[in-house]
Amino acid sequence: MPLSEHEQRMLEQIESALYAEDPKFASSVRGGRLRSTSSRRRLQAAALFVLGLFLLVAGIAAPVKPGGFPIISLVGFIVMFGAGVLLLVGGSKAAGKGNRSTDAPSGGPGGGRSGGPGRQRKSGGFSERMEDRFRRRFEQE
Repeated sequence: MPLSEHEQRMLEQIESALYAEDPKFASSVRGGRLRSTSSRRRLQAAALFVLGLFLLVAGIAAPVKPGGFPIISLVGFIVMFGAGVLLLVGGSKAAGKGNRSTDAPSGGPGGGRSGGPGRQRKSGGFSERMEDRFRRRFEQE
């Protein structure tokens, strides 16, 4: 079901507010940087996994086993495990960066916010501000 003209305008206003509030987040949501990071992370994890698998098999086949224990295989297993962990939790570091804008003071020229320029942002963050703006727009119409 297509959006009505009013809903389309509201969506455009929300989108422009998102770009104005947090341009780094908006560009990552757009898809450019986020996809390249995850594909690179997958490639790194796959290469580490293959290296770990090679070490695992080489450790079993190698005649060098100190104390009768295949230490090279253990290292290979640890590398494979690390590759799996890298694949699963590797993206959380990138998502946490660049989100300092919620701690910065708000206001300034052209900000369109009520209150003084030294006012701190609410702890609720972006979604709370968007809800407030949405309510104000409906009250005006």
